[in-house]
Amino acid sequence: MAKVRDRIEDFKDAVNRGALSLGFNEAKRAALMASFIIHKPRERSNFTKAALKTLESIGTLEKFLIEHRKDYVDPHRTTEEERDSIEHEVSIFVKACKEQIDILKTSITNEEVNSKGWLGGIRGDHANADTIAHKHGVILILSEKLHSVTSQFDQLRAVRFQEAINRAMPRRKPKRAPEKTSTDISYSSNSRESREPTSSETRDHGEILAEPMKVQQQLLDDETRALQVELSSLLDAARDTETKMVEMSALNHLMSTHVLQQAQQIEYLYDQAVEATKNVELGNKELTKAIERNSSSRTFLLLFLIVLTFSVLFLDWYS
Repeated sequence: MAKVRDRIEDFKDAVNRGALSLGFNEAKRAALMASFIIHKPRERSNFTKAALKTLESIGTLEKFLIEHRKDYVDPHRTTEEERDSIEHEVSIFVKACKEQIDILKTSITNEEVNSKGWLGGIRGDHANADTIAHKHGVILILSEKLHSVTSQFDQLRAVRFQEAINRAMPRRKPKRAPEKTSTDISYSSNSRESREPTSSETRDHGEILAEPMKVQQQLLDDETRALQVELSSLLDAARDTETKMVEMSALNHLMSTHVLQQAQQIEYLYDQAVEATKNVELGNKELTKAIERNSSSRTFLLLFLIVLTFSVLFLDWYS
């Protein structure tokens, strides 16, 4: 058996001469060989880029909450205006993330519509069912991540509302003894005067003039106390109203959070219902095709039996 000659070196020389004739120098040939060995990463799709951007935004929001957690909860570290600004920035972050997720959902819906056309079978792997299901999973993960971050902020906001409620709660004041009215005072003074002995007529003229001034001063003091009691009751009513308003705002926020969750669940159920309707329509079409195939097979079988019968009769007549 003849020995096989190794021609690898000759092949390399021929390839190098061909590369030099085409204008490839040593650097270009080294880069070309490296590209054969180390493949370049595939370019990411627009959906993947948008999903990664949304995930980065959610991560930034979570870091922001972690950095400003103590500033938002502790009232001694920041003022109310700064806490309101933190809440406003968080709401802007959440709104932007929700808009990005809605854009991704819209792109998946459009892709599903386009993939179900009559050219859907020759469009490639970008619009198949597995890719669309994967994208739905990505959106579900992003939604759950955003919901977990917003739940953390809701807990911080609940702590702030509870502190506001505790500050707005009115202090319990001790019950006051019933004040004597001016009529009681005048009646008591009259009774005292009536019980005084007749020796009071010997008082000086100056003491008799000073008595009406004391009565007027007592009346003014009684009116001042009555005004203080009325203002105190008004202050208590204002504090009660403030407490109720804070509680209503907290309940309103909690209700809006639950409404948002229910809206997401309703949207998911609506998508599932639409998909189930489409599946039912496809099933009806397949059943119609099966019925047509069954009727055509019966017709073919009947024709075959008739032809076979005539063939047997012809062969019998011919023989």
